[in-house]
Amino acid sequence: MTVLFISDLHLSPSHPEITDCFYRFLNDEAPVASALYILGDLFEVWVGDDDDVPLHHEVAAALKVLSDKGVAIYFIHGNRDFMIGKRFAKASGMTLLPEHTVIDLFGKPTLILHGDTLCIQDEGYQRYRKKVHNPFAQWLFMRLPLSYRKNIGSKIRKGSTESNQQKAEDIMDVDQGEVSRVMASEGVMTMIHGHTHRPDIHTFSIGNDLAQRIVLGDWYTQGSVLACTKDGCKLETRSF
Repeated sequence: MTVLFISDLHLSPSHPEITDCFYRFLNDEAPVASALYILGDLFEVWVGDDDDVPLHHEVAAALKVLSDKGVAIYFIHGNRDFMIGKRFAKASGMTLLPEHTVIDLFGKPTLILHGDTLCIQDEGYQRYRKKVHNPFAQWLFMRLPLSYRKNIGSKIRKGSTESNQQKAEDIMDVDQGEVSRVMASEGVMTMIHGHTHRPDIHTFSIGNDLAQRIVLGDWYTQGSVLACTKDGCKLETRSF
């Protein structure tokens, strides 16, 4: 059996080619998998499960079809869609997981996460992240009218894009020391994450043991899939 991992699709109505590629993936490939893990940023922005964007309902329906075929679907929040809640998860037939989750991947304990918590050199982003993940702040946000939330989400997205253009590339990548620290604390030698949009398979040492960090790619110009079997994992691409 195959276990599939994807992240950073950033689905939005303005990029139907990405959505079409995702639907083909769900229809043609994912049904033969035992599980699909979505490691965050499935959507470009998410301001609440009550958002009336048709795309959100269509994606939920497509995921539910896959779930009804017997494929287990798991989701870890990203930095763009951390407000996805139980309502959307239920409609999609997927299970929400904690931001750091250890799974058994063919007998190998593996830590899966979105990856933004590893970018500790980006101190400005980490301060922002702490604020928006505050439960009380989220409670207040969800009590604003939907139109207000959409406006706030648009401004945050625009501000994030402008801010990232001014940052050095290494600041927005993971910190290797933090990677090793987190993996050691979780007792794993394998990690899978997204967020940085830098697909690769890294090998390094933690103490006397050989460790592996697999980075998922984004879907801006092509689909990006990590397919794992008992024989190993392979990063693959899908054409639009």
